[in-house]
Amino acid sequence: MERNNIRNFCIIAHIDHGKSTLADRFLEVTETVSPHKMRAQYLDALELERERGITIKMAPVRMNYKFEEENYILNLIDTPGHSDFSYEVSRALKAVEGAILLVDAAQGIQAQTLANLEAAKRAGLKIIGALNKVDLKPAGMEELQIELAELIGVNPQEIHQVSGKTGEGVGDLLSDVVRLVPPPKLNPERAALIFSSLYDDHKGVIAFVRVFGGEFKRDTLTTLQAVSREFKVKEVGYFTPEFTAGRTLRAGEVGYIATGIKEPDAIRIGDTIGETALTGFQLPLPVMFVSLYPSDASEYDDLKVALGKLKLNDASLTFTADFSEVLGRGFKCGFLGRLHFEITTQRLEQEFNLEVVSSFPSVAYKVLTATGEELVENPKDFPENYEKVWEPYVAVKMLAPQRFLASLLELTRVFRFGEVRTQTFSDQIQLVSELPLSDLILDFDDRLKSVSQGFASFSYELLGFKEARVKKLDVLVAGEMVPGLSRIVPEDSLDREARKMAERLKELLPRQQFAQAIQAVTGGKIVAREDIPALKKNVTGHLYGGDRTRKMKLWKKQEKGKKKLKERGRVTVAPEVFRELLKK
Repeated sequence: MERNNIRNFCIIAHIDHGKSTLADRFLEVTETVSPHKMRAQYLDALELERERGITIKMAPVRMNYKFEEENYILNLIDTPGHSDFSYEVSRALKAVEGAILLVDAAQGIQAQTLANLEAAKRAGLKIIGALNKVDLKPAGMEELQIELAELIGVNPQEIHQVSGKTGEGVGDLLSDVVRLVPPPKLNPERAALIFSSLYDDHKGVIAFVRVFGGEFKRDTLTTLQAVSREFKVKEVGYFTPEFTAGRTLRAGEVGYIATGIKEPDAIRIGDTIGETALTGFQLPLPVMFVSLYPSDASEYDDLKVALGKLKLNDASLTFTADFSEVLGRGFKCGFLGRLHFEITTQRLEQEFNLEVVSSFPSVAYKVLTATGEELVENPKDFPENYEKVWEPYVAVKMLAPQRFLASLLELTRVFRFGEVRTQTFSDQIQLVSELPLSDLILDFDDRLKSVSQGFASFSYELLGFKEARVKKLDVLVAGEMVPGLSRIVPEDSLDREARKMAERLKELLPRQQFAQAIQAVTGGKIVAREDIPALKKNVTGHLYGGDRTRKMKLWKKQEKGKKKLKERGRVTVAPEVFRELLKK
């Protein structure tokens, strides 16, 4: 098909604004999926996406659409809405020329709506505004339409009113995609951008690509630019949305290239397949680090393989080998945020049947010692003595109805926010400030929803490093250090955090046959302690009357047994305990 009859676009929105439901209606209107095969959230292939009702991985699909007696190919990429997966959105924006900015008419404009809009503008995309869920007939829809039009810079009449549930307005929206989104941009030389990938036992790594120049055919030679590796194309095709093999993948099209390469490390998201490397595509930097260890030490190699396969379609996941004296061999993993971490561990369990034990989440600190400056990502490596330390900061934007202003300002005093600036959007207020990343990865999102009764939303982006005064806090349980519980905390809240950690562990850890001492230690000094008493067993309950000597012997035997247990006993901190300790 001619380049002028191809339209590449994506749907961007805040989480839970109906992107996947709207994509379902597109599949129906274009008859891409037959009615008897249709199901809700069709493009959400992961089991977790269906469980949580959110999009985690971008999903491409090719649709045929007839407009004014001409046939068009519409390549849609459905994107996630949560801030942790903003990198997924950025990859989609590089592969398309247009974007539908979708806003829930009942919830209004939210933080990630603004963040995605800014990203789409920076990418130079044609933006089409749409209000979703109009079948609910929410109050204030006309005012919201005017507000969205002002944000995009168009007339209010150009904002579509649609319902992903009933299909109202969906046909007109698709027609505007054809009319307003420009044809694909082309490159003079053969080049295809890899925006995602997955592994197939028979076809090797399958690269999801947007072709910017030239064409790709089966059994032809081409090159991975980043690793300078030549390979023979095993298969090319399209997403309909299932993998459908084709003869040729041409300039302007979105599809897949089966490489036949069996080493996942050879394929990098953002790399170019072809004769010339494309520019302007940046890999994400992880901001949160957690060490993962297999619950069964024999599953170390299985965990390594599983992480490698997850990385194929999640370029933001990083991992390197790690070792703990208590937990054994594992991997230090980098994530884009707390939700990204939770999703990854759940995918390991559901897709690979692997249970993992995790360390306490941390961020990377720049530390200046007598020997020079270093980047410390794991709290157990944090030096006791240092000259200076810098911690990462993020710019946070919170958006909520104006009646919650006082609650939001109170929240900024609970967390270590800097100066707060405000901006009004209709009946909503936006708070902009800076926050240490280590605060954000705790339960900031839960607390924000709580104080705003679920109405507030937020987005964030990494700013850089600022000088801080922090110390390492270690935890010993029954005299044995638990590396996964080591944390870096601000000096002014060290005592409070130590007491809180000891008290929470006393609540969460189960009692054993021996007494357990919980000690929070910094710089070799114990700053907080709690004790979990041993379980009591009545060893003389079966005795009735008689000489007390028999009871004394049994009590002494029990005492010796408890002493031996205390010397030999090892306390295992379950993953559920770590998750509970994440809560601020």
